[in-house]
Amino acid sequence: MPKTPDDLEAVRSVTTALGGFSPEEQERIIRWAREKLGLTPAPRNSPEVPLLQPTVSMVPPRSDTADSAQPSTFPKDLKTFVATKNPKSDVQFAATVAYFYRFESPLEQRRNEIDAEILQDACRLASRARLKHPNMTLNNAKNQGLIDSGSEAGKYTINTVGENLVAMILPSQADSSPKTRKSRTLKRAAKTIRRRKN
Repeated sequence: MPKTPDDLEAVRSVTTALGGFSPEEQERIIRWAREKLGLTPAPRNSPEVPLLQPTVSMVPPRSDTADSAQPSTFPKDLKTFVATKNPKSDVQFAATVAYFYRFESPLEQRRNEIDAEILQDACRLASRARLKHPNMTLNNAKNQGLIDSGSEAGKYTINTVGENLVAMILPSQADSSPKTRKSRTLKRAAKTIRRRKN
């Protein structure tokens, strides 16, 4: 006779699995899991409470607004953000630009999608050499699993793999410090997610 699913046991399994991660990482993993299960993403304008907050502390209210990622310590201009992330390739740059306009830019500049014109203008704003074929760069970034097709042809939106790259992995480190080892682990996780999505 099949065992009846126990929701409390499932909660215990999830909290045990996520116990070693920071609240930001817990939220990201839960978002990936929701997408994998085909569940509706949690609205970004609702307060996000980390899964394993200690019961003795109060969660401070968030001051960010709709459609924003975790609070950032980065300055809100594209040039500084790109310099901080230091993307090593054009496709990493495309993902960085898509991430910036989705989560980090001033509210009046925020957008869910970018296109070749926005990417080319981002090169100018970031003092980066102009791309010869920005549409091809965006398509290559899509093929590498960092962005997805947008609402119409030529438009693209950052996905969870791209978010992970920009938020957790960039800038890449040359040494073998614990932070670098963590980045390498995240890169392997991103590749696994890409393979599963294909």
